[in-house]
Amino acid sequence: MNASLSPLAILGIVAIYFAILVLVSFLTSSKDSDNSDFFLAGRKSAWPLVAIGMVGSSLSGVTFISIPGAVGAGGVNQAFSYMQVVMGYLLGYLVIAVVLLPLYYRMGLTSIYEYLHTRIGWHGYKIGSFYFLLSRTIGAAFRMFLVAIVLQRFVAAPIGIPFSVTVAATILLIWLYTFRGGIKTIIVTDTLQTVCMLAAAAITVAYIGNALETDLGGMVRMIGQSNYSQWFFFEGGWTDPNNFFKQFLSGALITIVMTGLDQDMMQKNLSMPNFRDAQKNMFAFSIVLFFANVLFLGLGALLYIYASTVGLTIPPTSDLLYPTIALVNLPPVAGVLFILGVIAAAYSSADSALTALTTSFCVDFLGMRENQAEGAGAQEQRMSIKRQRLLVHSGFSLLLFLVIMGFELINNQAVINDLFKAAGYTYGPLLGLFAFGLLTNFRVRETIVVGNTHVPALMLICLLAPIISILVDRYSAVLLGGFEFGFLILAFNGLLTFIGLVALSESPDEPEEDMLDPTLNS
Repeated sequence: MNASLSPLAILGIVAIYFAILVLVSFLTSSKDSDNSDFFLAGRKSAWPLVAIGMVGSSLSGVTFISIPGAVGAGGVNQAFSYMQVVMGYLLGYLVIAVVLLPLYYRMGLTSIYEYLHTRIGWHGYKIGSFYFLLSRTIGAAFRMFLVAIVLQRFVAAPIGIPFSVTVAATILLIWLYTFRGGIKTIIVTDTLQTVCMLAAAAITVAYIGNALETDLGGMVRMIGQSNYSQWFFFEGGWTDPNNFFKQFLSGALITIVMTGLDQDMMQKNLSMPNFRDAQKNMFAFSIVLFFANVLFLGLGALLYIYASTVGLTIPPTSDLLYPTIALVNLPPVAGVLFILGVIAAAYSSADSALTALTTSFCVDFLGMRENQAEGAGAQEQRMSIKRQRLLVHSGFSLLLFLVIMGFELINNQAVINDLFKAAGYTYGPLLGLFAFGLLTNFRVRETIVVGNTHVPALMLICLLAPIISILVDRYSAVLLGGFEFGFLILAFNGLLTFIGLVALSESPDEPEEDMLDPTLNS
């Protein structure tokens, strides 16, 4: 590490950064903040602010570190092939904007899984919400774990701070600036963190350009003449992990499922006054996200070009390329910006995840609503609800800490990756449940008889579909002549769930009204 960039100096900058976030929290919330503020910011959020903040939530610390490193590593997402996935994102965001957002606003939802209660019933509602809680808890902990490893290696370990203290401190800081204002605070802090993250990447590009003695035009030409500039991959067929059609469809599917059916990402959209503003947000956000990914991939190509030019040995793990160059080879300012950028990327995702987990549990399992306390004794009732919400928020903070420490205890990257991937399979049943609700008017039978036991039909289907998908995905290369599903396994998983629901359903006595009608009052 640069001699002038000491761990203590970095810790001081990080402390100032979090102090600003805590200050923003106190300015955007009050002691009397209620469920309306915490869950949906009183449904008064400005769509331009939300659009910028959502970029930070989408580009997690994993993206901030891994995507630049993948550019020159070969294999999945090599060169600019990741932009094929991003193009698929745009299609997915269009589906969310014209199909899902009108539905959510029409029903006045706080938790999007309330739709499952209305359309499918109690079991579908609880299963959908539980799968979100499971997948988001593991996903958020995994992303924080990867960033904590970087902070521990380059900042905390040199001054003797244990890993557990590093993790506990960062989670405590997130708790401090989210426990009162919830999503109302997150919208503002995520905007600041997105700006920090993009500024860190852009200024790092400028420092690399200075080191290579060239300007922006020169860097663009360098990338264009390098082996890292290819965007489209058509030649390899479906066995190629970078195949255009496979990547494009995967991107669209990832967006629909992991954004449109995810409480974390949708909660910000539902905080706006009407679905027209939410649609504007989605369109603006998708455009900003597109160019943000171009920036990170360009940064990745320049990191490899810089390493080759100065004779730097590429780290054995591509994820370490960006932190190594930023913290060791570039001027101290670049290192500081990298630390701020990676923290912004990690915690703009983690803070909204923590708030969404709290919201989903409070609404879906405790039955809280936006404005619950009325009439005589309303003040005492509001305080009781607030205390209960605070306990849930603290409980999920502790849970994230325990899961991260569990990853550290496992100390096996392959096993941890498998756990993270397994958590992703829970989005398949969510896709199947929502597709069944939107595309059919059938009713699922409450129970089926297995042996002499009555088993909830929905629970059985939503348990079997991920298990079958895991097995098929693991052995698909052998069974299907080299073809590997990749993220397309989500479609297979959702299709299994959908088919199972249809097979165990019955026609309603009276058809339900069309839930896809987007004609709403704005």
